Amino acid sequence: MRGADKITTGLARRLRRDSTSAELRLWNRLRGRAINEHKFVRQQPLGRYVVGFLCREKRLVIEVDGGQHSDSARDRVRDQWLREHNYRVLRFWNNDIMSNIDGVLEVIAVTLHEASPPHPVPASGGNRPLPASGER
Repeated sequence: MRGADKITTGLARRLRRDSTSAELRLWNRLRGRAINEHKFVRQQPLGRYVVGFLCREKRLVIEVDGGQHSDSARDRVRDQWLREHNYRVLRFWNNDIMSNIDGVLEVIAVTLHEASPPHPVPASGGNRPLPASGER
């Protein structure tokens, strides 16, 4: 999914420049690895779409929606495409972010934790730890 086209990149830049107050409020709480050291980017091209916020490491997309998104067929198609490409999608209403930012951040933190990959099982089946880098 590398190499977003110029149209998508231009749209992403415009969306970053014209962010809503709810998007800016959430961004100020996500940026700088503020939630358990997870890095987020905003208004990021992903395939043919631009997603609101993205944690690449955990394949988590966060969308901030206004009333125009209620029962949107386009959003359902977009979310389905994201799920088919192994992304998890969280959607929050603008008023949730403006009136309950701590609750929104808690949902995000829990989701990031749940999305953690399982620990590998040692090949020997024993209780020995995996070898450190360079050890065999």
